[in-house]
Amino acid sequence: MRRRSLLIAVPAGLATLAACGDGGSDSSKASESASPSAPDGSAAPPPKIVGGPLPAITEGVKFGEKPTVAKGSGDPSKDLAVKTVIAGGGRVIAENDFVVAHYLGQVWSTAKVFDNSYDRKAPLAIQLAQGSIIDGWRYGLAGKKAGSRVQMAIPPTWGYGPQGNEQAGIKGTDTLVFVVDVQDTFNAKSSAEGGEVAQDTTDLPKVGTNTDGKAPSIEVPDVAPPKKLVSRYILEGDGEEVGADNSVLVQYKGVLWDGGKEFDSTYGRGQLTSFSLQQVVKGWAQGLTGKKVGSRVLIVIPPELGYGDTPPEGSDIKKDSTLVFSVDILAKL
Repeated sequence: MRRRSLLIAVPAGLATLAACGDGGSDSSKASESASPSAPDGSAAPPPKIVGGPLPAITEGVKFGEKPTVAKGSGDPSKDLAVKTVIAGGGRVIAENDFVVAHYLGQVWSTAKVFDNSYDRKAPLAIQLAQGSIIDGWRYGLAGKKAGSRVQMAIPPTWGYGPQGNEQAGIKGTDTLVFVVDVQDTFNAKSSAEGGEVAQDTTDLPKVGTNTDGKAPSIEVPDVAPPKKLVSRYILEGDGEEVGADNSVLVQYKGVLWDGGKEFDSTYGRGQLTSFSLQQVVKGWAQGLTGKKVGSRVLIVIPPELGYGDTPPEGSDIKKDSTLVFSVDILAKL
């Protein structure tokens, strides 16, 4: 089992990235099951991918606009139908990448919208990995480029299977239609790409500025730790600022001030992570709020804004530890 991030301050099961809705979505109906998360069961064999048929997009035809999609005409293909409606020029999506995207999903036969991220004004970050997402997304988006709008018609075999998705109103015989606006794609070697900022304070840790996907070095000085939170750019990006109520997709590495021992790292797991700033330790939430996407940030967290006298069980964090993090903000969600 992959080790869960130590940063989460509440049980991970309380966090949801998507809400079940019908176009006029009710954010109080939060549920992962309406998003394209993978159903239980083994993966189907790779599908044959065809170009259609696909219902017309009648409104919201520009990238990033909430689309309106017509009801499917006739019987849908039994194969996976995929069309690049708008071709982007960004990075190519590969298996196991994290894709950041807005999307709308509806049922072919009724045109009933069962989920969309546009109304939530927050894109989804989800990994194109077996067991994380329905196979129609895995196969349909692989090879596409960031900046593209992709439309897919996904038969049950590569959707939710014969069990369907009762909570979302999806039957086991339903073909699903998705419109996906791919904003960006990231993998385990993704790094911040901002400009270097001088590190000229001798009583603070120095963080490596490499952008090769490897974990940056963190050199902790042999002095007493600061009593207040420290949050400074190491690489300053030019993206949007992160708000206190946003979620983020990040790479990070954490070490103890006392001795500099690493206790947690996405680099070591080979796995990016995403979370809401409302669900992490206070030092992280305060340290990342106001920082720009594309940046690497040094955060030094005093005990009262970290774990205090209740560190996570099984970790190397002791009571009243000062924590040091290097955080690459890859996307705001």
